[in-house]
Amino acid sequence: MSDTFETSDALRGRLFRHVDMLAGVIGPRPPVKPEALHAASAYIERELSAAGDAVAREEYEALGAPVWNLIVERKGTKRPDEIVIVAAHYDSLLCTPGADDNASAVAMLIEVARALAGRTCQRTLRFIALTCEEPPYFNLNSMGSQIHARRCRQREEKIHAMLSLEMVGFYSDAPGSQSIPPGIPKGLRWLFPKRANFLAAVGNPKSAGLLWPFRRGFKRGSKMPLFTVALPESIQEIRRSDNSSFWDQGYRALMITDTSFLRNPNYHEASDTPETLDYERLTEATKGVTEAVAGLAGV
Repeated sequence: MSDTFETSDALRGRLFRHVDMLAGVIGPRPPVKPEALHAASAYIERELSAAGDAVAREEYEALGAPVWNLIVERKGTKRPDEIVIVAAHYDSLLCTPGADDNASAVAMLIEVARALAGRTCQRTLRFIALTCEEPPYFNLNSMGSQIHARRCRQREEKIHAMLSLEMVGFYSDAPGSQSIPPGIPKGLRWLFPKRANFLAAVGNPKSAGLLWPFRRGFKRGSKMPLFTVALPESIQEIRRSDNSSFWDQGYRALMITDTSFLRNPNYHEASDTPETLDYERLTEATKGVTEAVAGLAGV
């Protein structure tokens, strides 16, 4: 078990604080409500800076409005040209405070960055708080992840791995609480968990080689159940986050998720509030993801 975090109680408290600030105090934060989106950006920038990092803004226009990704980069010592990206989107729909979608993942992003601060890594480690993941930007080629992935390709960067943190805070032990993507063939459905008590790491076939190193690192840090799977992109559910932007540029990427609407009844609803999340298990998930990132980056 990892000793990266000082105590589970301290980590759990910080995770709750991040989610409560984003989804409780600030609330819905779509780009059409710029004061809320900018308040979220300022909070995230302040928290990332607290670890001693310089935070850069990657600015662009979405539907005529200025928006930006927030980026922290730590250069690798032995293979600095190989980059490991950890990212989570900080916008939400107007109809929801977005506690699970996606304040939970932003909270995890902040705490993974905090836990690995000051530690030497062989590969370059890049943390990104992304904007404009939600509709309509998802369908308008204006996602923050699309902008960043295209620029990575234009710069001919070598992305060793990209981890898209997407809804990581909702869990249940109830029988039948976990649904299965409808596109999974009937003959394979028995392989999928039926209780929503696990975190999932999902890749496309090209990214399948990341699943074992991610699992190995995750299990060093956490006892939480982890379900890893590579699926064809014809299973549309696996493309519904920022990982798809990197797949489209030919990069390997995993979506790290509690599986979203396949288990969480509050998805894109006003009821997606901070008190609906399981902070004990979010804490365990964060520990595991931290060690998985450490392994991929060669910390």
